[in-house]
Amino acid sequence: MTSHPALVITVSDRSFRGEREDRGGPIAVELLRAAGWSCPDAEIIEDGTSSVADALRRAAARGIRLIVTTGGTGVGPRDQTPEGTSRVVTREIPGIAEELRRSGMADTPLSVLSRGVAGIIDPYGALVVNLPGSTRAVASGVPVILGVAGHIVDQVEGGDHT
Repeated sequence: MTSHPALVITVSDRSFRGEREDRGGPIAVELLRAAGWSCPDAEIIEDGTSSVADALRRAAARGIRLIVTTGGTGVGPRDQTPEGTSRVVTREIPGIAEELRRSGMADTPLSVLSRGVAGIIDPYGALVVNLPGSTRAVASGVPVILGVAGHIVDQVEGGDHT
Protein backbone atom coordinates (compact mmCIF):
# COMPACT_ATOMS: atom_id res chain seq x y z
CA MET A 1 0.00 0.00 0.00
CA THR A 2 1.35 3.40 -0.96
CA SER A 3 1.14 5.89 1.84
CA HIS A 4 -0.47 9.26 1.32
CA PRO A 5 1.70 12.36 1.73
CA ALA A 6 1.20 14.40 4.89
CA LEU A 7 2.80 17.55 6.23
CA VAL A 8 3.01 19.13 9.66
CA ILE A 9 3.29 22.91 9.80
CA THR A 10 4.30 24.47 13.12
CA VAL A 11 3.04 28.04 13.43
CA SER A 12 5.20 29.92 15.93
CA ASP A 13 7.07 33.22 15.77
CA ARG A 14 9.53 32.07 18.45
CA SER A 15 10.28 28.71 16.83
CA PHE A 16 10.55 30.37 13.41
CA ARG A 17 13.17 32.76 14.83
CA GLY A 18 15.03 29.91 16.54
CA GLU A 19 14.24 31.19 20.03
CA ARG A 20 12.28 28.10 21.06
CA GLU A 21 12.52 24.48 20.01
CA ASP A 22 9.53 23.09 18.14
CA ARG A 23 8.33 20.27 20.38
CA GLY A 24 4.80 19.70 19.04
CA GLY A 25 5.67 19.37 15.36
CA PRO A 26 8.02 16.38 15.79
CA ILE A 27 5.41 14.56 17.89
CA ALA A 28 2.83 14.97 15.12
CA VAL A 29 5.33 13.85 12.47
CA GLU A 30 6.20 10.67 14.39
CA LEU A 31 2.54 9.80 14.98
CA LEU A 32 1.71 10.30 11.29
CA ARG A 33 4.69 8.22 10.17
CA ALA A 34 3.80 5.45 12.63
CA ALA A 35 0.30 5.37 11.09
CA GLY A 36 1.75 4.90 7.60
CA TRP A 37 1.60 8.44 6.23
CA SER A 38 4.59 9.71 4.27
CA CYS A 39 5.63 12.77 6.25
CA PRO A 40 8.80 14.88 6.14
CA ASP A 41 10.03 16.78 9.17
CA ALA A 42 7.76 19.62 10.28
CA GLU A 43 7.94 22.97 8.53
CA ILE A 44 8.11 25.97 10.84
CA ILE A 45 6.49 29.23 9.79
CA GLU A 46 5.80 32.51 11.53
CA ASP A 47 2.43 33.40 12.98
CA GLY A 48 0.00 35.40 10.87
CA THR A 49 -2.96 34.98 8.60
CA SER A 50 -1.03 35.38 5.34
CA SER A 51 1.90 33.16 6.31
CA VAL A 52 -0.50 30.34 7.27
CA ALA A 53 -2.63 30.71 4.13
CA ASP A 54 0.45 30.79 1.89
CA ALA A 55 1.99 27.70 3.54
CA LEU A 56 -1.27 25.77 3.18
CA ARG A 57 -1.63 26.73 -0.48
CA ARG A 58 1.96 25.66 -1.22
CA ALA A 59 1.48 22.31 0.53
CA ALA A 60 -1.81 21.54 -1.22
CA ALA A 61 -0.40 22.53 -4.63
CA ARG A 62 2.48 20.08 -4.24
CA GLY A 63 0.13 17.16 -3.59
CA ILE A 64 0.06 16.92 0.21
CA ARG A 65 -3.17 15.15 1.17
CA LEU A 66 -3.17 15.76 4.96
CA ILE A 67 -1.89 18.98 6.48
CA VAL A 68 -1.76 19.25 10.26
CA THR A 69 -0.91 22.62 11.75
CA THR A 70 0.23 23.11 15.33
CA GLY A 71 0.05 26.44 17.11
CA GLY A 72 -1.70 29.74 16.66
CA THR A 73 -5.21 28.56 17.56
CA GLY A 74 -5.62 30.43 20.83
CA VAL A 75 -6.72 33.95 21.67
CA GLY A 76 -3.35 35.74 21.69
CA PRO A 77 -2.84 38.72 19.39
CA ARG A 78 -0.68 36.71 16.93
CA ASP A 79 -2.85 33.54 17.06
CA GLN A 80 -4.21 33.72 13.51
CA THR A 81 -3.92 30.13 12.27
CA PRO A 82 -7.72 29.67 11.99
CA GLU A 83 -8.03 32.89 10.00
CA GLY A 84 -5.29 31.80 7.59
CA THR A 85 -6.81 28.35 7.27
CA SER A 86 -10.27 29.78 6.61
CA ARG A 87 -8.82 31.75 3.68
CA VAL A 88 -7.98 28.53 1.82
CA VAL A 89 -10.45 25.91 3.07
CA THR A 90 -13.32 25.57 0.63
CA ARG A 91 -15.37 23.00 2.60
CA GLU A 92 -15.24 23.03 6.38
CA ILE A 93 -15.57 19.84 8.41
CA PRO A 94 -16.59 21.30 11.78
CA GLY A 95 -17.04 17.92 13.46
CA ILE A 96 -13.28 17.32 13.50
CA ALA A 97 -12.52 20.59 15.29
CA GLU A 98 -15.44 20.02 17.65
CA GLU A 99 -14.18 16.54 18.55
CA LEU A 100 -10.64 17.84 19.10
CA ARG A 101 -11.97 20.41 21.58
CA ARG A 102 -14.24 17.86 23.27
CA SER A 103 -11.61 15.14 23.61
CA GLY A 104 -9.03 17.70 24.72
CA MET A 105 -11.10 18.33 27.83
CA ALA A 106 -9.57 15.13 29.26
CA ASP A 107 -6.21 16.93 29.30
CA THR A 108 -7.23 20.49 30.14
CA PRO A 109 -10.39 22.57 30.38
CA LEU A 110 -8.51 25.17 28.32
CA SER A 111 -9.08 23.04 25.21
CA VAL A 112 -12.32 24.98 24.69
CA LEU A 113 -10.18 28.04 23.89
CA SER A 114 -8.83 26.45 20.70
CA ARG A 115 -10.31 28.16 17.67
CA GLY A 116 -8.91 25.54 15.30
CA VAL A 117 -10.76 24.65 12.13
CA ALA A 118 -10.68 21.69 9.75
CA GLY A 119 -11.67 21.27 6.15
CA ILE A 120 -10.86 20.48 2.54
CA ILE A 121 -8.81 22.65 0.21
CA ASP A 122 -10.31 22.29 -3.27
CA PRO A 123 -9.45 21.65 -6.03
CA TYR A 124 -6.53 19.77 -4.47
CA GLY A 125 -8.57 17.63 -2.10
CA ALA A 126 -6.20 18.25 0.78
CA LEU A 127 -7.48 17.87 4.34
CA VAL A 128 -6.19 20.51 6.75
CA VAL A 129 -6.66 20.36 10.52
CA ASN A 130 -5.52 22.96 13.07
CA LEU A 131 -4.18 21.73 16.41
CA PRO A 132 -3.07 23.83 19.36
CA GLY A 133 0.68 24.05 19.88
CA SER A 134 0.97 22.25 23.20
CA THR A 135 2.59 18.83 23.15
CA ARG A 136 -0.38 17.34 25.00
CA ALA A 137 -2.83 18.74 22.46
CA VAL A 138 -0.75 17.35 19.61
CA ALA A 139 -0.31 13.92 21.21
CA SER A 140 -4.03 13.58 21.89
CA GLY A 141 -5.22 15.33 18.71
CA VAL A 142 -3.32 13.46 16.02
CA PRO A 143 -5.04 10.13 16.85
CA VAL A 144 -8.42 11.86 16.45
CA ILE A 145 -7.33 13.11 13.02
CA LEU A 146 -5.96 9.69 12.06
CA GLY A 147 -9.33 8.13 12.89
CA VAL A 148 -10.93 9.93 9.94
CA ALA A 149 -8.16 11.20 7.65
CA GLY A 150 -7.78 8.07 5.51
CA HIS A 151 -11.51 7.88 4.93
CA ILE A 152 -11.71 11.57 4.05
CA VAL A 153 -8.83 11.33 1.55
CA ASP A 154 -10.49 8.29 -0.02
CA GLN A 155 -13.83 10.12 -0.26
CA VAL A 156 -12.28 13.23 -1.77
CA GLU A 157 -10.65 11.00 -4.40
CA GLY A 158 -14.09 9.62 -5.28
CA GLY A 159 -14.10 6.49 -3.12
CA ASP A 160 -17.35 4.81 -2.15
CA HIS A 161 -18.95 5.37 1.25
CA THR A 162 -18.09 2.54 3.63
